[in-house]
Amino acid sequence: MMPPSLLRPLLLALVLLALGACRSIVPPNFRPPENSTNAIDVARKTLEGAAPCCGSFADLSYQDMLPWQPQRFELSKDSPVANLNGDRSYFLAFRLPQGAQLPYTIAMKSELNGRWLSSSYLFAPTVVVLDDAFQPLHSEDIQLCEYIGWTSETTGAFGKFKVMDDKARYLVVYSSAKQQGSQTYWEQSPTTFSAEAPVKMNPAGSFKIAHGPDGVLFVGMQNDTYKRAINNAVCSKAEQGNGVISTIRSVVTTDLLGKDPETNEKDKEKGS
Repeated sequence: MMPPSLLRPLLLALVLLALGACRSIVPPNFRPPENSTNAIDVARKTLEGAAPCCGSFADLSYQDMLPWQPQRFELSKDSPVANLNGDRSYFLAFRLPQGAQLPYTIAMKSELNGRWLSSSYLFAPTVVVLDDAFQPLHSEDIQLCEYIGWTSETTGAFGKFKVMDDKARYLVVYSSAKQQGSQTYWEQSPTTFSAEAPVKMNPAGSFKIAHGPDGVLFVGMQNDTYKRAINNAVCSKAEQGNGVISTIRSVVTTDLLGKDPETNEKDKEKGS
């Protein structure tokens, strides 16, 4: 049995070691927020340093058929890079379904790329529809709108594009320079943490998510789940109203009493 004179120092050393280990473990929610620009800057530099595989729409491979419902695609440093119309971007290329009833809708969803909302970014798609000679019929930067659903499948930044031309044969999805330099409105507020007081939260109101060069994108024919999400998505900040009292007064005057304010003014003029 170890003598008490040696046991006490040993126990004290073990306690100090345990306390030191605990101090080094900081829960994720109590850590200071990440640098809001570091991740997107690294992604941009990676794209700039990549060698483009293709310089025209005819150079792309169209082996994949457009999915019949949105499927997940990850655009990253391991994805091919194209230089299209002077825009360097990761891309997806599809054959469009022949015989599909026109018009039909292609749905997209971009997921937040990052751990913290304040340092996240989105891959914002640009679509180009091509004919059988790989000539562009239509090109469009897709507007993304935020929707927070009950599951990850119904949460993200949604967009859509309608195919109306019977000459459409191929679809290219990439991100133009304009898209990569833009932002998407986000209703959910980012929360930052103070290093001095980790539990003190600082909500910053509505937010705009930057667009970046890479990320996760769902693409495919629109299904009911995506249709509902798109129809209920938030695309911008709501316009400021006149207030509840003003609205109630207007409803009571016009609907319940069957009177119009302009008619009342005319009646007053006649009576005077």
